[in-house]
Amino acid sequence: MGLQISISDSIVQALRLPEQRIEQELRQELAVALYAQDILSFGKARELAEMEKYEFGQLLSRRGVTRHYGFEELDDDLSYARSE
Repeated sequence: MGLQISISDSIVQALRLPEQRIEQELRQELAVALYAQDILSFGKARELAEMEKYEFGQLLSRRGVTRHYGFEELDDDLSYARSE
């Protein structure tokens, strides 16, 4: 089951984005906002944004959003470091 959000045509037309980028940009904006407010985890926000881990981390950095770093992220990083 998914959730659909209806955005009026007047708002869509007011967006200063090419039509083919609107959904992607809105997904990223929502993901960054929800992560910054600690409503979504990094992994779920990245999934919402449809971005790879590194790419989403870079987006957060460009937006000045501090990464929330807890035990789950530490375990991921340690697993990654050990696999190389």
